[in-house]
Amino acid sequence: MDLKFNTSRKYISITVPSKTQAMSPHIKSIDDIVVLGINLSRFNKLTQFFICVAGVFVFYLIYGYLQELIFSVEGFKPYGWYLTLVQFAFYSIFGLIELQLIQDKRRRIPGKTYMIIAFLTVGTMGLSNTSLGYLNYPTQVIFKCCKLIPVMLGGVFIQGKRYNVADVSAALCMSLGLIWFTLADSTVAPNFNLTGVVLISLALCADAVIGNVQEKAMKLHNASNSEMVLYSYSIGFVYILLGLTCTSGLGPAVTFCSKDPIRTYGYAFLFSLTGYFGISFVLALIKIFGALLAVTVTTGRKAMTVVLSFIFFAKPFTFQYVWSGFLVVLGIFLNVYSKNMDKMRLPSAYDLINRVMDLRKSRTLAQTV
Repeated sequence: MDLKFNTSRKYISITVPSKTQAMSPHIKSIDDIVVLGINLSRFNKLTQFFICVAGVFVFYLIYGYLQELIFSVEGFKPYGWYLTLVQFAFYSIFGLIELQLIQDKRRRIPGKTYMIIAFLTVGTMGLSNTSLGYLNYPTQVIFKCCKLIPVMLGGVFIQGKRYNVADVSAALCMSLGLIWFTLADSTVAPNFNLTGVVLISLALCADAVIGNVQEKAMKLHNASNSEMVLYSYSIGFVYILLGLTCTSGLGPAVTFCSKDPIRTYGYAFLFSLTGYFGISFVLALIKIFGALLAVTVTTGRKAMTVVLSFIFFAKPFTFQYVWSGFLVVLGIFLNVYSKNMDKMRLPSAYDLINRVMDLRKSRTLAQTV
């Protein structure tokens, strides 16, 4: 839209660009949701839902399988940080390719903000990958489901927030589930190490912070997902490279992976590719159907990941895993319910009592007749 001012004649002329004129890609992307080259806007809501759910389950289940498969390679467990370095390199390449395919290639978010986001991303993914050298994969997934706990603790001690009964109950359920799951893991897993619990807990804290920082930066500067991926992961790659170089951890990792490049770099490439594709479908699910449904789908995916982990990889099992997992799932439901009470109206205790009484009356009447 062009505004032209003429002081001599004192008029304002407004011209609106025609459909053939080039417009900002951000304006075009409001109605069009494109994932992996597929324009989901052309399909109806039901088809969009099944495409997104299929993408989330397929890519993230493969992602989880490959992550555990890499660490099942004999001798690879000490090289979790090197795997993160390779993963960041692939993510940067994927982000650069995607950014070249869109019209607007300008960097919108300041470099200082990206340095903070990159540091948090390194903490989240690096510590998470490294923890698999000490923990069973199901235990790591259960911990990652409980991001609410550090978020609530930070809100109480830093911002002085107050939470409702549903939020507190959710945190208690998750905490008890985590404790129970960890105790079961320490009992039946011969290679259990408390270091893994510390690493995944620190990764959880970084993950709780990074989501808020990314969301605020993208909304404030109207940045694209590909820009966020490219700059945050490329800067994070430099962080990890410097860290591994200073700690002399780069040479042994390169030497080990070069002995079997197909099982290391090949798995790492597929691992990174499926993770990159999976997050694209999660973002599409949030944009079309909202965060409530997206959380439900991703929670189901995590539960399926835990089940498949016990099926495909031999590890000790106890039913204590099942009950503690149910506690965590209950905590997730309570958290989602507390944020969507207007959409999810559960019956009160008074309503339940009335329903039971009505049911008994109908049964008595049926027996009398």
